[in-house]
Amino acid sequence: MPHQQYNACIEACNACAVACNHCATSCLHETDVKMMAKCIELDIDCAQICALAVAAMARGSAHAKAICALCADTCQSCGDECAKHDMAHCQECAKACHQCAQECRKMVAMA
Repeated sequence: MPHQQYNACIEACNACAVACNHCATSCLHETDVKMMAKCIELDIDCAQICALAVAAMARGSAHAKAICALCADTCQSCGDECAKHDMAHCQECAKACHQCAQECRKMVAMA
């Protein structure tokens, strides 16, 4: 199965999508939701591109490399934004995003 070579990236993308969905929902419950708008927007984008990347890798898509390159950039941006906020959900999301960005870059380099 071609996707087995991407298992680390698939796992990182899945973990990142979960962290981003949790972070977005948690941000909506913060006192100053407007201050969290950029974080929420990036969380949603990041969760979606991670899900797309997982599906592309699982299928062995010819576009998996390009999708994972975009995923790495999106995860980096989301992680950088989340890291600016002190809430635990944002810090956990930042960590998951940065890990996913790293794994996606590795995938792109080997693909």
